Amino acid sequence: MNRTVYYGGQAVIEGVMMRGPRFFTVAVRRQNGEIVTRTESVESILGRFRWMNRPFLRGTLAIIDALVLGMKALAFSANLAMEDASEEQGFSSAKAKSVNDVAVGLTMVIGLAVGIFIFIGLPSMGAGILRSLIPSSFWLNTTEGIIRLGLFIGYVYLISMMRDIRRVFQYHGAEHKTINAYEAGEELVVDRVAKYTTLHPRCGTSFLIVVLIIATLTHMVMGWPVWYLRLLSRIAVLPIVAGISYEVIRLAGKHGKSRWWRMALAPGLWTQRITTKEPTPDQIEVAIQALQTVLEREKSGVENGVCQA
Repeated sequence: MNRTVYYGGQAVIEGVMMRGPRFFTVAVRRQNGEIVTRTESVESILGRFRWMNRPFLRGTLAIIDALVLGMKALAFSANLAMEDASEEQGFSSAKAKSVNDVAVGLTMVIGLAVGIFIFIGLPSMGAGILRSLIPSSFWLNTTEGIIRLGLFIGYVYLISMMRDIRRVFQYHGAEHKTINAYEAGEELVVDRVAKYTTLHPRCGTSFLIVVLIIATLTHMVMGWPVWYLRLLSRIAVLPIVAGISYEVIRLAGKHGKSRWWRMALAPGLWTQRITTKEPTPDQIEVAIQALQTVLEREKSGVENGVCQA
């Protein structure tokens, strides 16, 4: 089915966020079995700077938009999880929410710093150690890219073994199944949606793999300067890398059924076998609720706040 509007989302704690052009909905299952949804308007930075909505310019702002939206969705799901835990243990839910908001913010800041060190600093240092064996800057940059890719896949694989992360990856699979069913024109009921694959070409995992590959190709033409200039240059070209990668993923979304595009995105699809797991029917139900709610809001243009089902 041809669609001019693409929907997508992400997994959160015990739930799924689905996004449309104007609204996003987070659906979370509480411990009592209820599905709680929250719908808000999308406050897009890219929408404010329409002159940047051009190929290779829009990528960075689109990523910032996605990160901000993802933080809102994650904070909502984390607050509900904290409320459930605090009710069990007799704590004040308001106090728990306040503590959780601070924790989510600190986690993002620390996570960003650690990510820069692990995925930019360590690969560069690792390749630098081999400089006496690999005098060519081309091959040093290639080695750095291979180390970075290996670290990323290894990291994702290790965290996938954690029980809580595995549940998030199951919701990730539920999100993909639901989007795949919707794009195929399928009726959005659990039995029908369950038949679809947990893989999708527009997935954030595929995007990150594309970023790592594009980054390596970009670094190859930048030589091998001293370590501090090398690290600064890696950070400086991130907007360029993001812009190119974003356009690649957009094209993949439009031509996802093309054999050539699927071959080009094969590394990302393979990695999705780690970051998506087969969901349970209850998890698929949550993803369907998120998508159906945002579809209704996109049609009516009315924001509904929080409701339970």
